[in-house]
Amino acid sequence: MLLDTDRSQLQELQQLVRELTSRIYRIERAMGLEPAPADVQPQSSVQPPPPAPDQGQPQRLSEVKPIPHIPPPSKGLVEAIPETGLESRIGSHWLNRIGIAAVLIGVSYFLKFAFDNDWIGPAGRVSIGLLAGIAVVIWSERFRRRGYKAFSYSLKAVGIGVLYLSLWAAFHVYGLIPSGVAFVAMFAVTSATAIMALSQDAEILAFFALGGGFSTPLLLSTGQNREVQLFSYLVILNFAMLVLVAIKPWRRLLMLSYVATVLLYIGWYSSFYDRGQLRLTLGFATLFFAIFAIAPLIAGQPENEIAAFSAVPLFLALVNAGVYFLQIYAMYEEIDKNVTAWFALALAAVYIFLSRQMRRQSPGGGVAGLQLLHLALAIGFITIAIPIRLAAHWITIGWFVEAGMLLWVANRIRSEFLNGFAAGVLVLGIARLLLFDNFYSTRLIFNSRMATHAVAIAVLAVVARYGSKRNDERGQIAAASAIVALNVLALVALSREVSDYYAQKMSAVRPRLGQWNRSDRPSFREMEIERDFTYSALWRRNSYGHRFLAPISVRSLAGAAADCRHYS
Repeated sequence: MLLDTDRSQLQELQQLVRELTSRIYRIERAMGLEPAPADVQPQSSVQPPPPAPDQGQPQRLSEVKPIPHIPPPSKGLVEAIPETGLESRIGSHWLNRIGIAAVLIGVSYFLKFAFDNDWIGPAGRVSIGLLAGIAVVIWSERFRRRGYKAFSYSLKAVGIGVLYLSLWAAFHVYGLIPSGVAFVAMFAVTSATAIMALSQDAEILAFFALGGGFSTPLLLSTGQNREVQLFSYLVILNFAMLVLVAIKPWRRLLMLSYVATVLLYIGWYSSFYDRGQLRLTLGFATLFFAIFAIAPLIAGQPENEIAAFSAVPLFLALVNAGVYFLQIYAMYEEIDKNVTAWFALALAAVYIFLSRQMRRQSPGGGVAGLQLLHLALAIGFITIAIPIRLAAHWITIGWFVEAGMLLWVANRIRSEFLNGFAAGVLVLGIARLLLFDNFYSTRLIFNSRMATHAVAIAVLAVVARYGSKRNDERGQIAAASAIVALNVLALVALSREVSDYYAQKMSAVRPRLGQWNRSDRPSFREMEIERDFTYSALWRRNSYGHRFLAPISVRSLAGAAADCRHYS
């Protein structure tokens, strides 16, 4: 019995060792330290001991299986597994940080006291700042190697900020160095930070680099108009940003660069711009637009990106186009508004080109959201160019022609996306036709108002034709809606012609001085009855279910009404 007990205990120990070994290997495999061996298989439960042998038969010790060889755990496992206990975190993280912060605060107060009492001269103050900044950056590497990356990057931010402020003080406060030297030194700090970001694969350091780079013009500003120097530097900085986002999937840098560029541009524009700088300013604005139009195309997409940040390229493309066009409009508003229409058409051509390029690069003919946005921007700029370049009813005609072209292209390439835009432009044209193009015309039938309605009716007829050819429900709904809208527009157009015709006749007998003659009042009343009868005949004809209203001569209706009045 004693031997049986020893055997069961030995088997339990073996099972326990196997389970512990399996757990260690699973941890190593999860941390990428060492793959688990194929011969180690965890068991779900301890095997029960075998039945007790017969007391009459002696036990042989040779039947006990030898203990299998268990390899020692990896050396890096103990070093790699972080301590997650509350005490360890307080001791190794928070107390360490509190101590460092206390030292920095104490040193800062000492230096301030020394500066206030002139213990240290201007050159010494700047030197201390530069040396302290460099020392903090170098010191932060020690924490990064130990795995405290977040704390290391915080120290780097402090060190880099001290370097920028020291150079600013050397130039602005103490006048120790000229602006050129300060600019070169700040540019060197920005470049070194960007190199650290690439070498350490740290996006936060790239943010520090761009933040310092865009702060340099503000730190070195003297209040003078230096457009070429400022915008040339911004172009170089934005090209460096393009290199960063092309090498690393850091698309969030795009928004920082764009917002900073726009703010600096607006600040300069509001302070120094005049009409004499139009060409130069337009050239730099166009260059900025081109950079940020290309940036979403070359920026890499990070893995497991947050949904909010995945929309950065779309947002940037939309805002970049709008801001650039508003800038063009602001510069040319008092010179020639027609120029902005040509710029809108040029932007439409640019975005059509970008959309086609993305479509060609898309594998398997897939269509990306950015490609659709480029196409939508192109359509939008064409729609905007029409009212800027044209006037009055020509705006409505232009929108209807655009809707017809979009519908034709959508039918050719079978794009529901373009169908949606065609419907939107069509609704826009109908709304303008009903609300604004209801002007009075002395010429009946053959006038610009009737021509505008004719174009609208023709486009709606095309919509009804294309919709009726489709077998899906959406196409049938579009066809039915187009037929209803077509009949309504035809009825409105003819009703306005009737109104203008009788307005001319009634104006001849309407009293000019507010007093009716006995012979004029009956004639005026008869014209009112004749007009109302014409309206009734026209609307009754439409109510009989005619799908398409044929051209109806208003004069023949008026004659029929007069005959009926005569016989009555």
